[in-house]
Amino acid sequence: MESTRTLKDKIFLVLKGLGMGAANKVPGVSGGVVAFVAGFYEEFIYSLKKINGKAFKLLINGRYKSFYNYINGRFISLLFFGMIVSYFSVSKVLDYLIENYELYVWSVFFGMIIGSIYYINKDFKDWNYRTYTSLAIGILLGAGISFLNPAKENDNLWFVFFCGIISVSGMTLPGFSGSFILILLGNYVLLLVDSVNALYDTFSDIFRGNFDFIHNSQRIRMLKVLAVFTLGSVTGLVTFSHILSYILKRYKSITLSAIIGFIVGSLGVVWPWKYTIYKLSEDGKPMMDSTGTKIVANYQRYIPELNTETYYAIAYIFMGVAIVLALEYYGQKTRKINE
Repeated sequence: MESTRTLKDKIFLVLKGLGMGAANKVPGVSGGVVAFVAGFYEEFIYSLKKINGKAFKLLINGRYKSFYNYINGRFISLLFFGMIVSYFSVSKVLDYLIENYELYVWSVFFGMIIGSIYYINKDFKDWNYRTYTSLAIGILLGAGISFLNPAKENDNLWFVFFCGIISVSGMTLPGFSGSFILILLGNYVLLLVDSVNALYDTFSDIFRGNFDFIHNSQRIRMLKVLAVFTLGSVTGLVTFSHILSYILKRYKSITLSAIIGFIVGSLGVVWPWKYTIYKLSEDGKPMMDSTGTKIVANYQRYIPELNTETYYAIAYIFMGVAIVLALEYYGQKTRKINE
């Protein structure tokens, strides 16, 4: 019975990773919301916090098992395994659905975020002037970010490092979409398309025994950009987790109310009724990423007319709310069984 329960826990951890990975890839949707709704947000933050000096000492000294246990290795490894698998599977399905059923996909996301707000808020009782102020600031920041216009592309390595730090914010800050922030910073194509394509091309050349790329200054530049971006992402992930762990421990109510505000503010990004503005190439055609998916530049929102399509979209919003409530019900049931 215990081994079966452990296997079930492992499977669900991978599934949660799939959910986070898919959410992180979509501009406007935050993987942190998935962590919050699925009930493992605080464990996720505290586990990342364990990646510190002590952990590296254990690793350097060859105490691999102690290192694995210290950083909550089973939890972290299964979760990140799910995220990686998601990039090559679930997120591809999501790309297809957004391409062909954009309104309905965004409607489900919109409903899920409304459900998330209810889920987080229902057990939060510590409302006072400080938490209301924190809520308002979170809403203003979330909404303000939602309606900013994108900047121009910038491949300065210090700025790329900063983009890496910001890009993982969606994993640690619910309602704060890292991929959407990269669009606003102007570097979504550079960091998630061009540099990744350069890496694919490099591996392809190496497998064929072709090392001419070392004389290709543009390719080397892109690989440097990707390396710096990755370093920034790792730095951001660890740094954010330490900061959030600290403030969750000391200012939990204020932090949670700010997160609720962020999520409320992010509703502007996932508003279902919007025209997607794609990034265009020099010949005026939509640019594609390495998977053949059109690259989003921004959104233009509008108020829908009441017609059959709108009614279907509203039904999908309710479906999104129902998904979150079902996850909440399952989580409560699982906790009772484990107790």
